[in-house]
Amino acid sequence: MAAPIGARRCLGNLRPLLRCVFRPRGPVLTPLPRYCHGDAQILPSSSAVLSRLSPGLTIQQDFISPEEETALCGELEPVLRKKRYESGHWDEAIHGFREIERLHWSPGCSALLQRVRDKAFTPEESQLALVHVLDLQKEGYIKPHVDSVKFCGSTIAGLCLLSCSVMRLVSVDNADERADLLLPRRCLYIISL
Repeated sequence: MAAPIGARRCLGNLRPLLRCVFRPRGPVLTPLPRYCHGDAQILPSSSAVLSRLSPGLTIQQDFISPEEETALCGELEPVLRKKRYESGHWDEAIHGFREIERLHWSPGCSALLQRVRDKAFTPEESQLALVHVLDLQKEGYIKPHVDSVKFCGSTIAGLCLLSCSVMRLVSVDNADERADLLLPRRCLYIISL
């Protein structure tokens, strides 16, 4: 399954909401220091931001293989194809998207998603059975928002499918404190409190 150039698709977290994954407006700020995390790069506004992110941030490149990506997308495409791209979300955080929550998967995809669960969550953490899938069209984006711990839990995990993505994290208290996470295709990202 081929994606249009620039499309960003994401198999979202195993919680009901997806963390902000979007293409930043304008160029990525190149003067910032870059910190490598595997093939992923983190562009923080300061070393203090990086130190606050580090304990709860995991980015594992090539978490899934190209064949597993094809299997996931092949299983999702017939369902997503029936849905139109929407211009607004209930909380106005997402534009140009299709989304589903899915419970039943083929045995191969179920095993893959169990690998995500095993990597991202401790056995004591309660998990929702539904997997949230978000497909952004080429012009789609996710506006800045704060995921509720009440609904999302203390850990968010996601797979980037079909293209690389940029996730920008910005402090609620100080907009100058931020970090851009350059997430490679087929990576797993985990953000924990």
